Amino acid sequence: MCGIVGYTGHRPAGPIVLDGLRRLEYRGYDSAGIALFDDHNELYVARATGKLDALLQRVEGTLPPAISGIGHTRWATHGEPSDRNAHPHLDPGGNVAIVHNGIVENFEDLRLRYARGPFLSDTDTEVLAHMLATRLESGDDLLVALREVVKEAQGAYSIVAIARNEPGRIVAARVGNAGGIVVGIGDGEHLLASDLSALLPHTRNVTFIEPGEFVDMHADRIAFTDAEGATITKRIEVLPYDPVAAVKGQYKHFMLKEIFEQPDAALDAIRGRYLTRPPHVAFEGLPLDEARAKSLTRVVLVGMGTSMHSAMVGRHYLERFARLPAEVDNSAEFRYRQPVLDENTLVVSIAQSGETVDTLAAMDEARRAGCLQITLCNTPGAQTTRVADGTILLRVGPEIAVASTKTMLASMLLLHGLALHIGRLRGTLDPAVEAQQIEAALHLPAAIGEMLESAPLIEEIAGRYAQDEDFLFLGRGLGYPIALEGALKLKEVSYIHAEGYAAGEMKHGPIALIDEHMPTLAISPRDEVFDKMRSNIEQVRARRGRVIAVVSKGDRSLVGVANDIIELPEVDPLLAPIVTVVPLQLLAYYIATHRGADVDQPRNLAKTVTVE
Repeated sequence: MCGIVGYTGHRPAGPIVLDGLRRLEYRGYDSAGIALFDDHNELYVARATGKLDALLQRVEGTLPPAISGIGHTRWATHGEPSDRNAHPHLDPGGNVAIVHNGIVENFEDLRLRYARGPFLSDTDTEVLAHMLATRLESGDDLLVALREVVKEAQGAYSIVAIARNEPGRIVAARVGNAGGIVVGIGDGEHLLASDLSALLPHTRNVTFIEPGEFVDMHADRIAFTDAEGATITKRIEVLPYDPVAAVKGQYKHFMLKEIFEQPDAALDAIRGRYLTRPPHVAFEGLPLDEARAKSLTRVVLVGMGTSMHSAMVGRHYLERFARLPAEVDNSAEFRYRQPVLDENTLVVSIAQSGETVDTLAAMDEARRAGCLQITLCNTPGAQTTRVADGTILLRVGPEIAVASTKTMLASMLLLHGLALHIGRLRGTLDPAVEAQQIEAALHLPAAIGEMLESAPLIEEIAGRYAQDEDFLFLGRGLGYPIALEGALKLKEVSYIHAEGYAAGEMKHGPIALIDEHMPTLAISPRDEVFDKMRSNIEQVRARRGRVIAVVSKGDRSLVGVANDIIELPEVDPLLAPIVTVVPLQLLAYYIATHRGADVDQPRNLAKTVTVE
């Protein structure tokens, strides 16, 4: 999660911005930078690769007495971690400085149209500074210029800008659901950041910028507008002194907050890994080269609960792209069946905490057999990362709710990336397919954000099913693991008995349970098994069962067949599970809240299972 901080007011801006970046360090980053206006209205910019300490050393003794400025911590997406690719980015004339969190999907086309001179970085961000400077030279006001820029720059992102001719002014916009912005209201000062933690030392009066909204900040005034320039009245929230409640911000529960953080989770999983020049996926520190990858004969993926469902999606990717036989095992069962393993077996473990005892036991079994091991984990330094030969960190930030959401989404995405990486090393991946999959993955944050816009509809649907005591989830192919996950989420947080099944299994037993009291959720996007899923839906309806159908955008063929329909945004079919899981998480959450359940800490469950 890229970190953004902005300040304008009466105090020295440099220390406030740097302290804000320090408070955002937990989000992860590979470079940092600041832009300040000194007392001569000259733009002071400092950037450094590595941790914030490197930036602090660079600015020591040189910070100007500025009263406004912006700062940024970056995970690389386009362009390797380096000083030249770190934010803030400037136009060639040094009149505009911007920081940006997200992905500009059409940046290459924009570079051809708006180059005002040589580009000094490899990022998608720098072109936004060129565009903004072009609009300012044409006579646009800074806020109007920003509004015109975001009309052309496609993607899901947030952007913050300052300009030389207005040194006390900061403007910002949020486009799509990725890259959140929270604004702090102070006494003769205003702040903004990508996370509350950077604001709380200075103010408890905040408001949250929604997709499509803009903020225009000066020390003594602030204004909010929409994409057409119309004024918006924002509700200012006074945060409680309870630090836990404060971190929740505008959300009632951590689970809902973490569901809505998933566009950013996808961004942070991608950054510095899904690269476009040339198209490839790169993971730092993996013990894999071409010879080692070609020596592999099979992959075994292990995990528990949600992590095992992620592994089931990953199995599809590894077989498709790396052409390796892949199997998925429940970590708790793995060592008890005397698995056949050798030095040519890759074992991939998936864990959120990295401390789950059963997964660690499975890894011990693999170590004794001499297997190469890679772990996916959200906790740097956790036990699984110390046992494995290589680690892929999820980088999604703290997940407080017991029911995993953003960690599963990142796990699926990174298993997709790992399969592409191994496929390239083994020579089994068509370069055209590789380029297409990378481009499709870069669109995921925007697609996930679009899916979240359906939350009000899903909440309404949830109200119609909240009193049911049994639920069936059906899916085929890549939809089957998501059906299992949907059932698990509903069980975890609402205490409703729910089962996930491969849809082809329905007539082999579960169909006996179907009646008007047992609703079915059918994952039925328009893919190669759609006709079979439609047949399953009609069989449920013939037995008076109620159906919620999750369908492709614009597909009206199940209107009148299903009782309720949830539309997915347009997404590559192979990446559909990463988006499809989101409405199922929301459905479980809203049903649980209708029932008055303890969503964040469900009964009998713990975040980390450390005993068998």
